[in-house]
Amino acid sequence: MNPGRGLITPAAGKLLPVAALMVNAFVWGVSWWPFRLLQAQGLHPLWTTAIIYTLSVGAISLWRPAAWKELATQPSLWLIVIGAGTTNSTFNWGVTFGDVVRVVLLFYLVPVWTALMARWILNEPITAAAVWRIAAGLAGAAIVLWPADGAFDASAGPGFPDLLGILGGLSFAFNNVMLRRLSARSQAARALAMFFGGALVSALVASSMAASGRMAWPATLDTSWMLFAGVVGVAFLGANLALQYGVTRLPANVTSVVMLTEVLFASGSAALLGAASLTPQLLIGGGLIVGAALMASLSPRPATASPHESR
Repeated sequence: MNPGRGLITPAAGKLLPVAALMVNAFVWGVSWWPFRLLQAQGLHPLWTTAIIYTLSVGAISLWRPAAWKELATQPSLWLIVIGAGTTNSTFNWGVTFGDVVRVVLLFYLVPVWTALMARWILNEPITAAAVWRIAAGLAGAAIVLWPADGAFDASAGPGFPDLLGILGGLSFAFNNVMLRRLSARSQAARALAMFFGGALVSALVASSMAASGRMAWPATLDTSWMLFAGVVGVAFLGANLALQYGVTRLPANVTSVVMLTEVLFASGSAALLGAASLTPQLLIGGGLIVGAALMASLSPRPATASPHESR
């Protein structure tokens, strides 16, 4: 028997799952770029989100057609439809028009909102560790949102993309808590609810805004751009499959920590392509927010649901 085999095999067995999670984090971290390219061609990110998630709904329908019956007969699953749909719509909208790093960091206030919602919906206690996470996250958000010139105008408030990032994190946290509450439902039904929500909510918001003249209907795109939108949809579906592979083979706390590399991918790509400014203020505030997320990931009792069920 090789005495070193028992030491090497477990580590080697984790390489592929970790790589799969990082593929997912990479796709989400750089997702702002294709969304902006399509926006420049006249396709608002809400329409792009509707297209991407419609493709995913089609794939799940072919894979598990019975999931539709469960979704239709379980009204509670529609809370996941709303939560997941709001999460994806607001996040994609925010990173397309706002400072990518600011929006991503504000989105990652999830541990703050999850701790509060778990107390309200699941009656879970707020521990001393949770209080520290909440304090660190809120302090980081305040630093990120504080004007660079130091002159805070309470009447001005955060910019619209910043609000979208915060709302995305809130709905993400709500979705996490509801997934935990509805854990008895099948995985296929919950996945269908999430992808269907991404398609439905974005399409409804986009249609209502277009009908009222506040947003354009989808412009006529040439074949190459339509193919590009299809490729983006396939990339998101592949990223979700990679995530499904990774989270079933790693502990939840390891998964959560690896998924935080999304912040690094988003920050790096945005800085390289001029979509964000990495100021000392942003780095300090972002460090507190990411630190709060890390504390939540490493806590004995995870503050969030498994990431593969969340977005």
